[in-house]
Amino acid sequence: MAVLICGSLAFDTIMTFEGRFAEQILPEQLHILNVSFLVPSLRRDFGGCAGNIAYSLKLLGGDPLPMATLGTDGADYLQRLQDLGIDTRHVGRVEDTFTAQALIMTDRDNNQITAFHPGAMMQAHSNRVEAAPEVKLGIVAPDGRDAMVQHAAQFAAAGIPFVFDPGQGLPMFNGEELSRFVEQADWVTVNDYEGKMLCERTGWSLAELSRKVRGLVVTLGAEGCDVWEQGIATRVPPAAPAQVVDPTGCGDAWRGALLFGLEREWSLARCAELGNRLGALKIAQRGPQNYRLDFPQPV
Repeated sequence: MAVLICGSLAFDTIMTFEGRFAEQILPEQLHILNVSFLVPSLRRDFGGCAGNIAYSLKLLGGDPLPMATLGTDGADYLQRLQDLGIDTRHVGRVEDTFTAQALIMTDRDNNQITAFHPGAMMQAHSNRVEAAPEVKLGIVAPDGRDAMVQHAAQFAAAGIPFVFDPGQGLPMFNGEELSRFVEQADWVTVNDYEGKMLCERTGWSLAELSRKVRGLVVTLGAEGCDVWEQGIATRVPPAAPAQVVDPTGCGDAWRGALLFGLEREWSLARCAELGNRLGALKIAQRGPQNYRLDFPQPV
């Protein structure tokens, strides 16, 4: 069975700053901020939430169906997906615009500053979620604003269980809109910062949020994650990485594992354990789609 992955396809330009942002940015001078960072290393990778999640799910042996849009410069990305054996029937092309671009700078403490040009992603709402016999599960990941709203409603209307993963798209929505997403979804995934913002905007605590869905997961980076079900939280410990190289795409790797487990009707805690393991593999490699499994594909 396939998993429909609604989200962005993007090119990531990843830069490494060898110092600490905190040592370069003076809090009392933020109103006249003017800083420059020397970045000795720079690389360009295939990225975007839909692409990264699809990569993770395919690596585990799942069947991802990314639903996204590419621009006029997207031929190489489309070919890469096809070379990986990923079905591209729901990947559209938009003329006269670039594929989404993320410019990501990481400091020595793995803090990140990102500039994002949405490009073709802003036309992602032209893709439509519809019921299909082979689609068992879906996810609404960061994407164009209209696409996220429409795809969530379309998943609900089609009766396809889905994960709401607002990610960096969360600030685009007010409390009423976020509450509607939660009420339509079956599961919600956020990181610690996003979880606090989601609670603040909806007025619901994490416990209350978890009672409105089948499960809520708050990822905590190096501390693992909290799995919330019906108001009760369970801490799932982290997996230790071989080394810490690049955090870009760790959350997406985790979500690919979550979808793999949910599609197989695993417990949420077991899904999270696999997610932590995938995140540890990813963080040891540069780029969001360059890691490999160091264990047999799970069943």
